[in-house]
Amino acid sequence: GRGGRRVTSAAILSFALLGAFLGLDVVSFPQAMVSRPIVASTIAGALGGSPRDGLLAGVFLEMMALETLPVGASRYPEWGTASVVGGALYVSRRGDATSALLFAMLGAMITAWVGGWSMYALRRLNGRWTKRALPALEAGNARVVTWLQMPGLAADLLRGSLLTAIAFAA
Repeated sequence: GRGGRRVTSAAILSFALLGAFLGLDVVSFPQAMVSRPIVASTIAGALGGSPRDGLLAGVFLEMMALETLPVGASRYPEWGTASVVGGALYVSRRGDATSALLFAMLGAMITAWVGGWSMYALRRLNGRWTKRALPALEAGNARVVTWLQMPGLAADLLRGSLLTAIAFAA
């Protein structure tokens, strides 16, 4: 809120869980667009006690994210977790709102860049898992498809939660 709140471990965990879900929504599942910055930051703001402040941060982040065109395997910023971080930083501010908004945007942009790198690294890991499973896939083993999907989803969930927790705590 306006006066700033002490950031607790419980708050970091709450934002990390939100970041995990929204990071998963970006690419893996369910792709319901809740990871769009205007939505994600508003949810983070509500979680932090001020949906209005989260919405304000989300509007600025959405304007930056509109420039992102995710095409194929290109590396691009990951705005889902970044928007949680931006909204959370802004609602937990102390002091001047304008300076806090700039700091929140900087934190979100750094998180988006690191998030893009982490998605690239996760794609490479998924590729290695798929390459190892190729003989079973070519043989028509349906269980291998599930085996590939579940660890991929779990790894993306872990990626989103760790990225959010580390960025917000830093």
